Parts: sequence; C-alpha cells; structure tokens
Amino acid sequence: MTHPQNVSIIGKEDDRLNIYFKLGFLLLFGLMGGRIARRFSLPNVTGYLIGGLFLGPSFLNLIGATEIPVINFVNEVSLSAIAFNIGGEFLISTIKRVGKDIFIITVFEVLGVVTLVFSVMYFIAGQDFVFSLIVASMSAATAPAGTLMVIQQYRAKGVMTDAILPVAALDDALGIMVFGLALAAAKFKLGLVSGGTFAMIMAPFIEIIASLAVGLVLGLVVSRITNRIKSQEELTSFVVASILFSPAIARVLPVSSLLVSMMMGATYVNLGRQPARTFNTLNTFVPPINVLFFAFAGASLDLGILANIGFLGVLYVLARMFGKVFGTSLGAKVTKSDPKLVKYLGWALLPQGGISIGLSMIVRNELPDAASGIVTLILFSVLFFEIMGPILAKVAISKAGEMGEV
Repeated sequence: MTHPQNVSIIGKEDDRLNIYFKLGFLLLFGLMGGRIARRFSLPNVTGYLIGGLFLGPSFLNLIGATEIPVINFVNEVSLSAIAFNIGGEFLISTIKRVGKDIFIITVFEVLGVVTLVFSVMYFIAGQDFVFSLIVASMSAATAPAGTLMVIQQYRAKGVMTDAILPVAALDDALGIMVFGLALAAAKFKLGLVSGGTFAMIMAPFIEIIASLAVGLVLGLVVSRITNRIKSQEELTSFVVASILFSPAIARVLPVSSLLVSMMMGATYVNLGRQPARTFNTLNTFVPPINVLFFAFAGASLDLGILANIGFLGVLYVLARMFGKVFGTSLGAKVTKSDPKLVKYLGWALLPQGGISIGLSMIVRNELPDAASGIVTLILFSVLFFEIMGPILAKVAISKAGEMGEV
C-alpha cells in the first residue's frame, strides 16, 4: 500500500532535481553567451538571451511549462530590482540640474514612439486592437546599458551625452506607466475585468496612484530602517527583503509591483543617509538573478514562430526607431534645445532590454491567450536593438562631435 506513495515522493524529488539542473544550465549557458557576446563587442544581455535560446524549444528543449513557477519568481524579483534601480535615478538635485527640458523631451519621445507604433501595427499591419496597444506601450522603454558602454569606452562628453541617461531613466518610468494604462485597457477590452466605461477609464489611474502611494510608504520605511543599519550583511538582507515586498503586495492589492519598487527607490535615494551604499549592495546581489531572467526570456523564444514574424517584425522595428527619433527631435525643438539634441539624441535611445522583456513576461501572465505573438515580437525587437542600438549610439555621439580620446 505504501509503494505508490514512495514512487510519488521519488517522482517529486526527480522534478526538484531537474529544476536544479536546469537552473544551473541556464546560468552556465547565459554566462557563456555573455562572454561570447563581449568578444564581439555586444552587450551582455544579448549573450544571455542567446544562451537561453539554446535551452528552449528551438534547440535542446530543456526549459518548458513545468518551470513556469520558477520563471515567474525569477522574473518578479529581477523586475522589482530593476525598477528599484530606475527609481534610484530620480535624485531631486539631479532633476533640478537637468531641468524641465529633459522631462518635456522625454514626454514627446514617449508619445511619439507609442503613437507611431500603435498606428503602424493597427492601421498598416492590420493587427487587432489589444495586440497593437500592448506592443506600442512596450516600445518606449530604453535599455541604457549598451549606450553607457559606448559613452565609457569612447570617453564621450558633451551636452548630448549628458542628456542620454536622464532621458533613458525618465522614459523607463513613463513607459511603465503607459504599459499599466494599456494593460488595464486591454483587460477591459477582452472582458477579463468587469465594470462600466467610467470604471474602465479610472481603473488604471487609480492603480498608478495607489502604486506610487504604497511605494512612497515603503520608501519611507526603508529609509528610516537602513539609516540605523551598520552591518553590510544586514543591509543586504534588508534591501532584498524590501524588494520582495513589492511583488508580494501586488498579489493582494491592485497595484503594480514595478511602480511600487520604482517609487520605493526614488523615495529612498532622496531620504536615505547613504543611498549609494544600498544601491551598491543591491548590485552585488542582483547579477545572477539577471542572468537567469534574460536566459529564461531567451529560452521562451521559439524560432519557429520568429520565422513567421517577417514583415511584421520589420515594421515594428522601423516604427519604434523612427517614433523615438521623431518624438525626441520634436521635443528638443519645442524646448529650443541644442541642435545636437534635435539631430542625434533619438538615435542614442534605441537599445531595448530588461524593462521590455520584463513587461512581456507580465503579458504572458496577465494575457495568456494574446501573449505568444506579443512576446515573440518583443524579443525579436530586443535582439535587433541590443545589437544595433549601441552601434547607432556610437554613430550619433560621433556625429555630435562628443567622442573623447580612446
């Protein structure tokens, strides 16, 4: 009578063993991919994605539906850490220094790219409303790591170089908010939530306000407690615990874990006594989680589906590229900024990475029936822009005459 029970226990142990092996392989393949990418002067994230790709359905098929709970956990932790770091860029003294012009330029950039991508997807490519709305909302975020590498490698200095990172941080924040609005609208359109027209309009705004309020409270708590912590080990543990609270709260309250984490980081960086120490501590913990995050994303990419994207993928890439360039240029003209920003800033904001991939993973969970095409299109775009983005950024910085001596 006990024999089947033993078999069941052994089966569960085998499943756990498989998970451990697969996580180990994901880390190894991701790290190897990152090393190979660096040899070709490509961003690490490109290598992590390709490393994971080899473990997915297109090649070895080691990562499948059974790993979804682990994937979701890694995604939530990594995204919360990324959002916390984005919030850390919003130091009030820095915002005052860069001025309102940067904010206006970023708003025009986000509106330009979201509007153009939606119009091209919906009216030209003939995609449905939900698909067009979601992929458009995910087009704004910039992955500044590739551009930052170019700036550091070529010791670039100048008015445009100084504008790149503030705009990238702001468009990530605005992009997360736009995505929240789009996701809420998509849920209503698909009948996944109930309510009238007024509820449909107000729900996303209420979610954003509630998320920022919760993040503010958590940021105040984190600031007070970390100011009293002297031990590095205790600081690391508390910061990680604080980041884990965001996805936990998002499971019981109608808030966005990304916005909660971002506001928590923004509050802490302005009120904490030693914010640099906290963010440095976080950066020592996060790298292996990020490798798993991007490798999982690569493993979810099916090249069979990717081969069918064809013209749609080209349209999306072109719409995102010219939407960012046109929106940024228009914003720089409106603010009467330096001609360098008008001509070249948009070309330095094209890399696409962590935030876009993370948002696509949220789509996989929230809109499972619509997720396959969206996730594949976004990952195709990420692969393209992670390769071409830094190259175009280098050309833009060179054209602006801001290259230093190597």
